[in-house]
Amino acid sequence: MKLATLRADGRDGRLILVTRDLSSAAAARAAPTLQAALDDWAQIAPRLAEEAAALETGTVEGAFAFDPRACAAPLPRAYQWADGSAYLNHVELVRRARGAEMPPSFRNDPLIYQGGSDGFLGPTDDIPLGDEAWGLDFEAEIAAILDDVPMGATEDEARATIRLFVLVNDVSLRNLIPGELAKGFGFFQSKPASALSPVAVTPDELGAAWDGDRVHGALICMLNGTLFGRPDAGADMAFGFPRLIAHAARTRRLGAGTILGAGTVSNRQGGLHGATIAGGGVGFACIAELRTYETIETGAARTPFMRTGDTIRIEMPDEAGRSIFGAIDQRVVPFQRGE
Repeated sequence: MKLATLRADGRDGRLILVTRDLSSAAAARAAPTLQAALDDWAQIAPRLAEEAAALETGTVEGAFAFDPRACAAPLPRAYQWADGSAYLNHVELVRRARGAEMPPSFRNDPLIYQGGSDGFLGPTDDIPLGDEAWGLDFEAEIAAILDDVPMGATEDEARATIRLFVLVNDVSLRNLIPGELAKGFGFFQSKPASALSPVAVTPDELGAAWDGDRVHGALICMLNGTLFGRPDAGADMAFGFPRLIAHAARTRRLGAGTILGAGTVSNRQGGLHGATIAGGGVGFACIAELRTYETIETGAARTPFMRTGDTIRIEMPDEAGRSIFGAIDQRVVPFQRGE
């Protein structure tokens, strides 16, 4: 199934079903919101699947053209947003950029932080920026939306709790991060609202791209209309989703509707000229990585972070080139008080 949320009266929107080709949609009858569906997934999911099948055959009354611009995030707010960092190449590069080494323990002990979940940006919402000096960066990720996860869950038990996948733009303010981390208490101001793809998909929709551990496929990042990166989400992922979920649930249960990200997708590559798209590489899923390569090879970062008016588009195609989740397509705008 492919599910989305229309903006509607109330904070949690209206749950809709979307066809596999993202052309048509219809209001879900089995549940009013995605969170309501997740709260009783075992009972509601089969009914949603029947509705989705009818939508595919064109036998649903009230179907309409799907428009991502009318969508909020699939979960406009969630009980929990936890973000891992399963791509160690990214961890190593961004730590190097701020003069920090990567501890050896990071190679066998997953990193996870708890972010703000009280409001996610919709897939085409503007990114408000208070000050360009903060160093706005995009971070393209894949995240799982979970059912209830018991405390102490095994990896097999954790795998069985994955209900949906979404794309994420984990917006970061790079120049605020070093000062926050120096306090020893983690991210807060440096991590404003993240954006989610218009559509959340059940694992079966991914076919062979989901191997039960990782989601494989190119994550296409277009910065200001130019291809910036197409790293493979399944490559160089040190910890699969079941491991990340089990790690998060080691000391507490996770409630239905928890969103768990795998971190910025990053592939190991050669030097700058072999890593960029122009140099024949797969590029990057954030600006910070390119800036680190530039610093290593030329002594200084040349590529600026995002500024007012810049755009970012994040999308994952299937093997036939069709968009799986729809696109996160955002523009940076000046912050206006009251937003």
